[in-house]
Amino acid sequence: MKRPARLLLIACALVAGCGGEIQVPEQQAQLRKGAELFNQRCSGCHTLDSANAYGSKPSDELKAGERTNGPSFNTRRVRRDDALFAIRNGGFSGSIMPANVVVGRDAEDIAAFLARYSGKKKSKGPDSPVSP
Repeated sequence: MKRPARLLLIACALVAGCGGEIQVPEQQAQLRKGAELFNQRCSGCHTLDSANAYGSKPSDELKAGERTNGPSFNTRRVRRDDALFAIRNGGFSGSIMPANVVVGRDAEDIAAFLARYSGKKKSKGPDSPVSP
């Protein structure tokens, strides 16, 4: 395979998320829908393996003053009501998350998904889990 073609294949794999999948069973309809919505609407800034979302940047990759990444929900545990508050109000304490990024039933589905699947990994840094 020629070098340009090989580079194109690598780039396509990176854009496609390296073949990852949402890890929520389809039988859990509300949670699966929440994971799909999280992947579509939140993965640009947040990380959560079960939603195949990898938007959080490690702090060593951030430039001084740059705030474009949200917390990793692999390590941060979120309660349903807290997730709904953040969705409706644009996060907490003046963060850059847009308010009402999803609304209605979609917001409820994402909040239920986060309440069930967030905080499953041990923290390795400043993004420590919060109480459930």
